[in-house]
Amino acid sequence: MHVNEIETRLDLDAGACIALQRLLDDLSFDGSVVPLSGHRFRLGNAQSEEHGKTVEGLLNVNPRGFGFVVATGLDADVYVPPESMGGALHGDSVEVRVVSRSRRGVEGVVVRVRKRRAARVAGTLRIRGKSAWLEPDDVRIRGPIVLDRGAEKGTDGAAAVVKILRFPELPDENPEGEIEVVLGEPGDPKVEVLKILLREGIEEPHPADAVAEAEAYGTEVAPEALVGREDLTGIPLPTIDPEDARDHDDAVWVVRNEADGSYRAWIAIADVSTYVRPGTALDRTALSRGNSIYLPDRAIPMLPRALSSNLCSLLPGVIRLCLCVIVDLDANGIITESRVVEGFMRSAAKLTYPGVARALGFTELPEPSPEAEAMKADLAVMWDLARILRTHRMRRGALDFDLPEAKVILDPATGAPIDVKKRTHDPGVSKAYQLIEEMMLLANETCARYLVERDVPAIFRFHGTPDEAKLDRFSTLCGELGVKFETADALDPKKLSTFLKKISAHPQKQVLHMLLLRAMRQAVYSVDNAAHFGLASMAYLHFTSPIRRYPDIIVHRGLRAVLHNDPIDRGEAAIETLRTAASTASECERKGMDVEREVMDLHRALLMRDRVGAIYEGRVTGLVGSGVFVNVDDPFIDVLVRMESLGPDSYALDDEALRVIGQRSGDRIALGDPMMVVIEDVSILRRTVYGRRMIGPEERLEKKRERKVKRSAETIPLGGKGKGVKGPKGQKVSKGKNVQKAKKVKPAKAKKAKKTKKSKRG
Repeated sequence: MHVNEIETRLDLDAGACIALQRLLDDLSFDGSVVPLSGHRFRLGNAQSEEHGKTVEGLLNVNPRGFGFVVATGLDADVYVPPESMGGALHGDSVEVRVVSRSRRGVEGVVVRVRKRRAARVAGTLRIRGKSAWLEPDDVRIRGPIVLDRGAEKGTDGAAAVVKILRFPELPDENPEGEIEVVLGEPGDPKVEVLKILLREGIEEPHPADAVAEAEAYGTEVAPEALVGREDLTGIPLPTIDPEDARDHDDAVWVVRNEADGSYRAWIAIADVSTYVRPGTALDRTALSRGNSIYLPDRAIPMLPRALSSNLCSLLPGVIRLCLCVIVDLDANGIITESRVVEGFMRSAAKLTYPGVARALGFTELPEPSPEAEAMKADLAVMWDLARILRTHRMRRGALDFDLPEAKVILDPATGAPIDVKKRTHDPGVSKAYQLIEEMMLLANETCARYLVERDVPAIFRFHGTPDEAKLDRFSTLCGELGVKFETADALDPKKLSTFLKKISAHPQKQVLHMLLLRAMRQAVYSVDNAAHFGLASMAYLHFTSPIRRYPDIIVHRGLRAVLHNDPIDRGEAAIETLRTAASTASECERKGMDVEREVMDLHRALLMRDRVGAIYEGRVTGLVGSGVFVNVDDPFIDVLVRMESLGPDSYALDDEALRVIGQRSGDRIALGDPMMVVIEDVSILRRTVYGRRMIGPEERLEKKRERKVKRSAETIPLGGKGKGVKGPKGQKVSKGKNVQKAKKVKPAKAKKAKKTKKSKRG
């Protein structure tokens, strides 16, 4: 129960609430009750249920040596102290046995390592005489890694990647390994990116057998491949993508019946499953990669370029195979009929978002696109339907987060970053993005219902309800900012969507969106059709991007099996194969996101290493045990200001981790606060920019006012006119004067008396 609920149940007076809080704290020490996050408590008998229980999960190690295991079946992560790690390393899948509950939560000990982390580790090579070792870049990995062989390949201080050959078995053992590759000078952009890719096992070139299979299909669609397919070449089906898009796997078209206002929409998607067949080298490669990865200077495609950039790409003016979702909707955007067909098409044009936005009159910024201008009337019909679909989606509770993305600008000659900008779209161009987004969502939901109604096993997209503990913290922050937010409302997507609309104009909107997004669970792939919370959809899957996502290929195979009347394998072995593919796809997606994020942070650090001493204004967007993160708009970077760099005080997080407080001054730094920072240091290896807080004249004056108000509040009010009151040291304070002024007389005499007394002793 929340402490407020306990107060209500006990029917306590306001004066007893503080006593209740103290009592709960006392009961927490002896285990009678168990403290949870967000001022919640539960009975201590839950400890007996957990004690001795063994759970499995992924070990996340803190640089200070302790770790946490995210385990199913428990309401909180299991804390693992350094001495209880055994031979486990950061990233291992482990079994932990719960041994106690403490103020740190559930505490456990690692009893077995079920699956080791990736064996590759990147770092800095050290050579001393005949000894050699690697200092891992990731400080969470136990090191140094002792090298048995391969040191002769490199020199001391070089960036390298090693493969762990022997993992530790005891807490005081270090891993042992061999050098796989020596990359060169640490800090070089190309070296650092290559280091990340090698460490994660991401190989840019595709295997030779997969490339051979892809190239064997040729560069044009074979005539025999068109037999039995629906001819869609009479439908214009333009592609609409960003200006720098490398592959085009979706094309759309919409017409309106002027008689009754009804719509017919075609969403054509490249038929990749015709080429990527089960059991082939192409299929194995696509499954192992899971998805394409996009970096500032390149894309690492899931499929060989013979398919991804040519035969499967819906290029204009050429025949391409496709699966097409054809949807009929009434004038109000309600689906009346839908079907999926195998077809072949010829896209009429390759359009861009800016070109479409200009043609529709949403913006005046980009140059007009002749192709888009020629389709202006038809694009307007498409936009009308998209707007109706979006209205329906938002009404049912779909969430619409507005968070900025970063865009790195590279020097064409060196590949080094010269700027990091906030990726912003002209409002008109954003509407063009929304147009395609609604068409893709329509196709994905239609295909999900199509397969569910026919009981066809597939890989669905699952997004669960938010984390309640994180929602409690978010609720507390909202209270601090004067925003009304009920935790229970966040479990209803419709109410949460309404809340997002209410704060759309709030000055702290970005911070609120960021924290709320952190409370959301990550979407995953699953063989079970469960609701998608973020889209407020009862059945959802990915169908529209088979060139860059493996689950879409699986979905295409299921759809084609229905269209061909093939027998559907619903056996346990087939379901298990799908489950493995879904799990692999989820892991690859997380890995790809982590790589993209780390490369972005690397470029930010590389940009800022020549800007030490520069001063920027930003806003606090994150609080951690080591300091606060300040987001700067231009360049678009995050700066970590460590606790010791916040000012001449000892700073620490408060209990709710919503603000940092100076222990002596009471100085408070909260999420969303503005802050001036001077760049103090840059760590390329940790991908982190460090800063020091600067207190300007205005902020200094405001802090002075706050301290003055605080001191005035601590002064005991006078009983009446002409009466005084004793200050903290016994000084008499006149009405209207604060304690600070009274100190001007007495302390000086006290010092003099002390000096006299000392001289007498002498």
